[in-house]
Amino acid sequence: MAGAEQHYIMPRAEFDKPVKILIVVSPYYKDIADNMVAGAVAEIEASGGTYEIVEMPGALEIPTAIGISERMSNFDGYVALGCVIRGETTHYDTVCNDSSRAIQLLGLQGLCIGNGILTVENRKQAEVRADPKDQNKGGGAAAAALHLVALSRKWGGPRKGVGFLPTSDELKIAGDSKGNPTA
Repeated sequence: MAGAEQHYIMPRAEFDKPVKILIVVSPYYKDIADNMVAGAVAEIEASGGTYEIVEMPGALEIPTAIGISERMSNFDGYVALGCVIRGETTHYDTVCNDSSRAIQLLGLQGLCIGNGILTVENRKQAEVRADPKDQNKGGGAAAAALHLVALSRKWGGPRKGVGFLPTSDELKIAGDSKGNPTA
């Protein structure tokens, strides 16, 4: 039983400037989503951060909402929350794999995302994982996002574009003191 395992929990990330996090949640299973949001909010507030919440119809839309937000807003990090419970068709596999893969690709481009999309066999497993007093996967996803934000702040300032490469306006071209190219 997974609930009997003891796992190491890292100390809470610390910040010298406030952190702004976007929680993107699919409330398809509303009670489960609400518990996960409660856990995420508690973790963000405990770190001194602020947050906003947006809802998406399902887990497949969560990565797209994060990508749109990264291009059009000013969040430091993201928390992806939702729940996919296995059904009778292969749709479960598609939703689990594609949402996870898209979040991972966004993360590899430099976004700070805590993935809290539950992929479970049944409702009972989801309830245990979502409960802030039990496995608290919402809080864990928020903690992951916060640790990634702390790491990105340690290694460099925020970038305007998505990814690790600088945007054209961030590049410095060699030149004289007036910015004229030198030979």
